[in-house]
Amino acid sequence: MKLSLAKLVSIGVAHAEIETTQDLEGLLATMEGEPVYEFYPLGRRFRGMAETRRYYEHFMKDVQPRILGATMFSEAIGSEGLVQEYTVTVAHEGDAEPTVHRIMAILTFGEQGLSGERMYSDDKFFRTLVGPLWDELEPIS
Repeated sequence: MKLSLAKLVSIGVAHAEIETTQDLEGLLATMEGEPVYEFYPLGRRFRGMAETRRYYEHFMKDVQPRILGATMFSEAIGSEGLVQEYTVTVAHEGDAEPTVHRIMAILTFGEQGLSGERMYSDDKFFRTLVGPLWDELEPIS
């Protein structure tokens, strides 16, 4: 039986909060099945719990230390997911100055947890975000 919308939203909010910590297992516990992470307008994605684990290992080790600030602008609830809009300031390797990126992330709902994310931002941010998974991203058909 599918969890209520209120419960799924609470899992989505918890997921976003845990992303700011080093609690990999807690973060993965908010996910279900074989998550799908889609990146737009890039039109690429990765799938699967093993890849999701690799993504968040990279995120916690290599991306979190580069995030100099993040501001949430909006949050909205829909039947398919929790939408969050941010501006994120990132120190990129090799750049003298940090850059500011706008991102919209839709935490998609499954039956008992999150089934992945659809994110909208720019290539530079996504390259940093997915790191070693970049060359493995598959086209979204």
